[in-house]
Amino acid sequence: MPQPPAAALALPSLLLLLLVRTPPPTGARPSPGPDYLRRGWLRLLAEGEGCPPCRPEECAEPRGCLAGRVRDACGCCWECANLEGQLCDLDPSAHFYGRCGEQLECRLDAGGDLSRGEVPEPLCACRSQRPLCGSDGRTYAQICRLQEAARARPDANLTAAHPGPCESEPQIVLHPYDIWNVTGQDVIFGCEVFAYPMASIEWRKDGLDIQLPGDDPHISVQFRGGPQRFEVTGWLQIQAVRPSDEGVYRCLARNALGQVEAPASLTVLTPGKGEPWALGTRRGERGTGGGLRPLNVCPCTYVHVEA
Repeated sequence: MPQPPAAALALPSLLLLLLVRTPPPTGARPSPGPDYLRRGWLRLLAEGEGCPPCRPEECAEPRGCLAGRVRDACGCCWECANLEGQLCDLDPSAHFYGRCGEQLECRLDAGGDLSRGEVPEPLCACRSQRPLCGSDGRTYAQICRLQEAARARPDANLTAAHPGPCESEPQIVLHPYDIWNVTGQDVIFGCEVFAYPMASIEWRKDGLDIQLPGDDPHISVQFRGGPQRFEVTGWLQIQAVRPSDEGVYRCLARNALGQVEAPASLTVLTPGKGEPWALGTRRGERGTGGGLRPLNVCPCTYVHVEA
């Protein structure tokens, strides 16, 4: 009996494979994904189909809205507005990122590097950048910061006292730190001060009224404004420290309303004198006799731990 050709035997298998791989009709919906994706698509479909009847009694009450409240996409329920620096919708009719809060507007952020292909993002920005004084005596960079603080502490009844910063005596924001080092090394003390009117910074040593650097060539001071508004930062640098430099140094800040100071000590070590210090050690690691265990690492520093 003659056998059917091989092509005839392969035809049913080919038809079955085509039936299995045939794509679904164009109007068919894709199979639902994970639950969180399905909820997201349902929300988008509901928004695209229009808003349901407004029932304010069914709306959830938003809490902790530091930028205030705005109406939702349907204009029915209240929701928290976006804070300064958050993404927003440039098109007022859109409702994807959300709307900015009171005293805020949506702007394109041009702070990115456009030459590298970075796309400007729409961000909420405060309409005013003028500082103002709060009723709590603190200076706020702009009205949006004051409103955020007022909503975060509703019991404080915080309001704007007057435009411009609050006049205050100096406040040392960043104190100088105690320093340990060996002879021949350089050390730097830093001091950051906030005040309005702006403060001046002076450096003194060991309770003396002599303002540094004096006529000592290996001591120098530097100042600059910032890093924040109405702040000034000062540095005292001592090059190639020697035992006579050891002592307590004071950062003294003053303006027309008062003055404040912060001390920091410098301990100068001389290698080979038998002190309980170890070369190349880390703070907090104890050795024998109340000293520190050497780690044989460089660059070398000296720190002290009491026994």
